[in-house]
Amino acid sequence: MNHLTRPTIFIAGDSTASTYPENRAPQAGWGQVLNHFFTDDIKIVNEAASGRSSKSFIKEERLNMIAKKIKEKDYLFIQFGHNDAKKDERYTEPFTDFKYYLNQFIDVALNIGAIPLLITPVQRRSFDLNGNFEETHGDYPEAVIQVGKERNVSVIDLAERSKRYFEKLGYKESKKIFLWLDQGNHSNYPDGVQDNTHFCLDGAIEISRLIVEGIRELHFPIEKYIYD
Repeated sequence: MNHLTRPTIFIAGDSTASTYPENRAPQAGWGQVLNHFFTDDIKIVNEAASGRSSKSFIKEERLNMIAKKIKEKDYLFIQFGHNDAKKDERYTEPFTDFKYYLNQFIDVALNIGAIPLLITPVQRRSFDLNGNFEETHGDYPEAVIQVGKERNVSVIDLAERSKRYFEKLGYKESKKIFLWLDQGNHSNYPDGVQDNTHFCLDGAIEISRLIVEGIRELHFPIEKYIYD
């Protein structure tokens, strides 16, 4: 395929999807490693940015930057929710503001003839004292699903998929896919780190795998570019 005409996947999201520099390794976002699952016949542009909500991503003109580059038959993957719940200037109410901003992402894609894909927010590593998984995203996943139905836009319910995956791993084993490092274990984190939101490289790959499974189930045209 001519690389000038190959389709592009643009990713709009937060820190769970972001690309990280070497001095943050082994931290990685799922958008950083999504290309592991695709042939070179498709291009991936990861515009996800740490700390952003659907609102702040737009206010900072990041969606406008995507709008200038996205073309017909490209894809726009949209995953927010983590920071939309923060009670600061990034906050959006799930069933009003949040849905309003998600619709702006969809409009950018549809207006150019690209294909939007909504993705519910990936879960945090959240278990109670008895080892039972606890939902921490409130109504945001449901709001994403509602927008998908209202706009006839495909949704990958990553919140549900990652919940099942983390429950299968359990309290202890799930640490291995998150950014959990003992003191002295890695030069970038000499004091160690215990992060239940962000992923190590292996974890980011596993989350990307869940998204790729969703793409196959949706029978998106880009599934032909997924490695067998």
